[in-house]
Amino acid sequence: MNTISISDIQRNLHKIENLDIVEIVDKKRHQVKGYFLDKKYHDFVEELFHTKEIKKQKILEEFHRLSQNVSVLEDKTIDICKADEEMYSDIF
Repeated sequence: MNTISISDIQRNLHKIENLDIVEIVDKKRHQVKGYFLDKKYHDFVEELFHTKEIKKQKILEEFHRLSQNVSVLEDKTIDICKADEEMYSDIF
């Protein structure tokens, strides 16, 4: 993968014209700051984000559905415990 510094981009923007993917680094701090993707990848990246959002939404909906089932089970357990207490209250 090609690497370019922030200062190189500022001085020579034309260096990234013929490149598809470039790693942008901060040479002073030795950190990767991001990536440059050519415009031709725009639709592909948009589709990835859209697909990921759909998957995340489905997982959240399933989690919500399951958490509602847990609440119902907790309520039924409490009801059973109260019934047991009432049934055996004269023994204890």
